[in-house]
Amino acid sequence: MLKGTEILLNSLINEGVKTIFGYPGGAIMPLYDTLYSYSNKLNHILVRHEQGAVHAAQGYARSTGRVGVCFATAGPGATNFITGITDARMDNTPLICITAQVNSDRLGTDFFQEADIIGLSIPITKWSYQITNADEIERTIIKAFYIAREGRPGPVLISFTRNAQLGMSNILVNRRTLLNQMTKNSLNMRNSFRGKNFSEKIITACNMLNNAKKPLIIAGQGVLLSHAELLLSQMSIISNIPTVTTLLGLSSFDSKFKNYYGNVGMHGHLAPNALTQEADVILAVGMRFSDRVIGKTEDYAPNAKIIHIEIDKAQFNININSQLQLLGDASEIIKSMLPFMKYYKRDSWFEYANSIKRHEEKDIIPKQLNGSNMQITMGSIIKKLSDEFNDNLTLVADVGQNQMFSARFAKLSHPLGWITSGGLGTMGFALPAAIGAKLGCPNRTIVAIMGDGGFQMNMQELGTIKQNKIDIKIVLLNNSYLGMVRQWQEMFFNSRYSFTNLVNPNFGEIAQAYNINYFKIKNKGELNEGINKMKNSKGAFFLEVDVEEQENVFPMIAPNSSVSDILESQ
Repeated sequence: MLKGTEILLNSLINEGVKTIFGYPGGAIMPLYDTLYSYSNKLNHILVRHEQGAVHAAQGYARSTGRVGVCFATAGPGATNFITGITDARMDNTPLICITAQVNSDRLGTDFFQEADIIGLSIPITKWSYQITNADEIERTIIKAFYIAREGRPGPVLISFTRNAQLGMSNILVNRRTLLNQMTKNSLNMRNSFRGKNFSEKIITACNMLNNAKKPLIIAGQGVLLSHAELLLSQMSIISNIPTVTTLLGLSSFDSKFKNYYGNVGMHGHLAPNALTQEADVILAVGMRFSDRVIGKTEDYAPNAKIIHIEIDKAQFNININSQLQLLGDASEIIKSMLPFMKYYKRDSWFEYANSIKRHEEKDIIPKQLNGSNMQITMGSIIKKLSDEFNDNLTLVADVGQNQMFSARFAKLSHPLGWITSGGLGTMGFALPAAIGAKLGCPNRTIVAIMGDGGFQMNMQELGTIKQNKIDIKIVLLNNSYLGMVRQWQEMFFNSRYSFTNLVNPNFGEIAQAYNINYFKIKNKGELNEGINKMKNSKGAFFLEVDVEEQENVFPMIAPNSSVSDILESQ
C-alpha cells in the first residue's frame, strides 16, 4: 500500500519527469511533505509566483521537447495558473499542471481556498480532471501525459483533492496496455478523417507544387514540434521553393539557408508577405493562419491554392479555406512527399523575392539599426546579441516591440534558438520561461529579452534565479513606455498617449538586491563594452539598455488591412 502522494510522485518519475516548478501552500502540504523525501529523484524549483511556475515549465518544455510539470496549492495558487495555462494552450506547449484541492466531501461548500479550478480550466486545457480517490492516481497521470503529448500538444490540469493525497492504494496499472489502447483510438480517429485515398492526396499535393510557377512554403511551429526542420529544408532544396516562417516557426530554418526569406505577419519581413500575396500554391505546414498572419481575411493570398498540413483537424478551414487538407504529423507527411517532388529553376520567382529582400536591406534595415544621434535602437541590440552568441544562443523574447525586433533581427541557426509567447501575447513571459529553458538546456546560452513593462510583470522571479544560481542573461530594453501600445496610440489614436508612459525604478539597485551582476548601456559608445561584460560573465547577468523612447516597429500590416498594404514606415 502506498500513500496517494507517493503514487503521484512515482508516476511522474515513471513518465521521465526530473524537474518540477512550484509553490507550496495549505492544501498541497501533504504532497510537498512527501516531495521532501524525493529530493534525490526530483529537482523542485521554488518560484516566487505560480504564474512564474507555469511559464518556467513552458520554457522547459519548449527547450527540451519534454512535458513541463508545475505544482500549486488550491484556491489562489490554482487560479494564478490560469494565464500560463492559456498561453500554453494557444502555443501548443505540453504541460501537466497539478493543483491541490480541498477534501472531496467539502467541495461545493465554499471551503477556505476552494475554487472550481476544473470549471475554470476546461476551456483552456486539452483535459482537466479532479482526482478524488487514491486508486485513480496512476491511471490519471499516465493518461494526462499521453494527452499532453499526443497530436497537437497542450496543457493538462489535474486537481488533486487533499483526501486523495492522504489516501492509500495498492492498485497497479498496466502502463503499456493503457498507452496502446489510447494510441489505437487516436490512430483510428485520424485514419477515419483521412479516408482511404490519403496516399492519392499526397501525390495531388506534390503535383500542385511541382506544377506551380510561384510556390511558397510557410513553416509554422508544427515543424518544430514534429522535428521536421531537416525534412522541410530538404523539400525546399529538392523542389527549389522559397521558404518563410510564422512567428512561432522561427528557428525551424537556419537564417543562412539559401531559400529562406524571413517571417510573415503583421511585423514580418517584406519578402515573405509579398510572396504570400503573389504565390499560386502555398504549402502551409503546422500553422493555424492566425489573424496576425493573414490580415484582412478576404484579401489573403488571393492567387493561391493552399495545401494545409496540420495534426489537429479542428484547425482546418477556420480563418482561411484550404484546397487540400493533409491530416497528420508534419514529419510523416513531408517524408512521404519527398520522393514525388521535382526540381524547377523558377528564376523569375526567386528574383522577385530577392529584389524585395534587397530593398528591405537597403532602405529599411539600416535606419532601424543606426537610429538617430547616439541613441540605441532595439534592432541594433538584437543584431549584436545574435552576432556575438551565434549558434549557441536561445533567445527568449517577451511581448511587444522587443519581441518584434527580435523576430526581425535575430539570426537563428538552431531549432532551439527561439522561445516566445505567440498566441496569447503574455507580457512577463520571458523571465520565468528563460529560467525553465536554462534548466532544460544548461549548455546553451539563454538570453531573456524584454521591455521595461514586461519585466516588471514577473520580476519577482529574480529571486528564483538567485536562490538556484541560474545562469541566464537578462537584457532589458528600457524606453520608459509600454512601447507597442504607445505605437498604436501614435498611429491609430491621434498620439493620445493614455497611460503608457512608465516611471521606472532603479533597475540596477534591483539587480544588486538579488546579487546579480549588472551593467547599463546609455549610448552607442557603451554598446560593445556592455555586451562583452555580459558575454564573459559567469552566472546571471542583467544588462539594461536605454533605447530610443519613441521608436516604432516597421514594416507593419495595420489592423484590418490587407497583407498587400504593408506599411514600410509611418
